[in-house]
Amino acid sequence: MEKVAILGGGSWATALVKILSENKAQVNWWMRNSQDVQHLKEYKHNPRYLSQVSFDLHYVKPSTDIRAVVASSDWVILAVPAAFVQLALADLPPEALQGKMVISAIKGMIPNENVLITDYVEHKYNVPNSHQLVIAGPCHAEEVALEKQSYLTIGSHDMASAERFCEMLRNRYVKANPLDDLDGIEYCAVMKNIIALACGIARGLNYGDNFQAVLVSNAMFEIERFLDAIMPIHRDLSGSAYLGDLLVTAYSQFSRNRTFGNMIGRGYTVKSAQVEMNMVAEGYYAVQSIYELNKKLQVNMPITNAVFHVLYERISPTMEFEILKDKFK
Repeated sequence: MEKVAILGGGSWATALVKILSENKAQVNWWMRNSQDVQHLKEYKHNPRYLSQVSFDLHYVKPSTDIRAVVASSDWVILAVPAAFVQLALADLPPEALQGKMVISAIKGMIPNENVLITDYVEHKYNVPNSHQLVIAGPCHAEEVALEKQSYLTIGSHDMASAERFCEMLRNRYVKANPLDDLDGIEYCAVMKNIIALACGIARGLNYGDNFQAVLVSNAMFEIERFLDAIMPIHRDLSGSAYLGDLLVTAYSQFSRNRTFGNMIGRGYTVKSAQVEMNMVAEGYYAVQSIYELNKKLQVNMPITNAVFHVLYERISPTMEFEILKDKFK
């Protein structure tokens, strides 16, 4: 039996617990909230997210003891928002992840430090890239809960480990494939949330489908320029881990980033939108990290710049998108 630690209590963590436990892996599930853990033990479902999903407690072991959860697992999946990774892992000593396979299910970067999750884990916990993987979509947690056909890509420098993890995920409604582009997949996952914010803002401003199609097609060029500047290898961005993940995040009703952007476009302040959503939109933090990184790279990134100006410099979305639309082809 594979032993997997999942750190986080949100919707994506819950969906991964469902997939892995139904495939007969032992899932040691860390959640910070002790009341949620107790609820899980009594009622067999997460009270806050995807509460329609019921768990077999023979395979799922919820706990608030992060050290014990990690120590008793061979695979460790990070599934907390990027902004809270440092806080979530604060109780883990530097040697806690030695010998583990660490998988990032996070679509963001460490704020202020502006580094990928895999880079943070490597430097903070001395876990080499060969022992790390990333999970990419296109795949929404809500559709996993409904057992709708979903696709995952597992990025890694070690294809044998990636394939082994894919085997742990595959079932009748989840297909999983390995891909040797750890960094490209991770950066693209960060970027697609920024683009989804832009799509949401455009929708909130009452731009139509025609504009959004042009926005997304221009976004692919923007992502390509950025990836070529920061991690220049040949990659086919039309693949599902890149374009597919972008499309589902930009268009889906389940996309938090699109929802957050839509609220901003309709006139909400950042603070009021965050309070009303009560969920983290990774793109809000990611756009600042990418914007700061690009000060050195100087890549032409009009969409990223526009979203940053709206969210962090409080420039009118109407004004910013009037400027942005004239930069598209």
